[in-house]
Amino acid sequence: MLEKGFLCDTCGVQYDALDHPPKRCPICEDERQYVPTGGQRWIKPEALLAQHANTFEQLASGLLSLRSTPKFGIGQRALLLQTPHGNVLWDCLSLLDDATCQLIQGLGGLAAIAISHPHYYSTMARWAEVFDCPLYVHGDDREWVMRPSDRLSFWSGDRLDVLPGVTVYRLGGHFPGASVLHYPAQQLLLGGDTLLVTPDGKASFMWSYPNNIPLPAATVKAMGETLATLEFDALYCAFKGSEIPTGAGQVVQSSVRRYCHALEQIPG
Repeated sequence: MLEKGFLCDTCGVQYDALDHPPKRCPICEDERQYVPTGGQRWIKPEALLAQHANTFEQLASGLLSLRSTPKFGIGQRALLLQTPHGNVLWDCLSLLDDATCQLIQGLGGLAAIAISHPHYYSTMARWAEVFDCPLYVHGDDREWVMRPSDRLSFWSGDRLDVLPGVTVYRLGGHFPGASVLHYPAQQLLLGGDTLLVTPDGKASFMWSYPNNIPLPAATVKAMGETLATLEFDALYCAFKGSEIPTGAGQVVQSSVRRYCHALEQIPG
């Protein structure tokens, strides 16, 4: 059954059930996102379902991409990681249709959902309720949660063991709680857009991607130091084609050096 309430048409985040649209979307009003020049827009769940569908793509062994078409909101993909201890959904989509439910249930359901940062909160509470699983969000980003849930757990510190062998690391930067997911059994790093693959096949780090506001070099250096402690060969980020299938660990470290060097050359 579809829920009442509204979704932000720009960022895709779900608000608590209301009979009228919210007056504002704090996530879009923040300078890491944006309110369209034509003003804030809202969409009901039934309209989203009528206009969009989710598509699926196998990215690697045990790693599936879920993406809504045509593009809705930010246009991110969610990643379904299959492990011997259960399936983890990394990040989320606004649309949860019957085909998606049937596919995931056929793969064994979800043991957990973990979200990299607020721009991908979407309808995360709804997904956690449908799949009856815990939902993990870093406590540093608590203020951006627009729909509470009994299944939502705020974690703290710099790492969370979601399942045996599956760990989320807080890197900060894009948001205070911005995180990545590490699955060393397959040498995988799932980045959201805590870091993002660039058109030249390297990686970059931003405070605001749509508004092109960079992070300080010292922040990116600290992020790189944490990433250097993680062994991974493949990196998959938030958008279709945003991936480094081999040699990603070395590429990310060279990208950190490139980023810091570039900022240090800019006159103060």
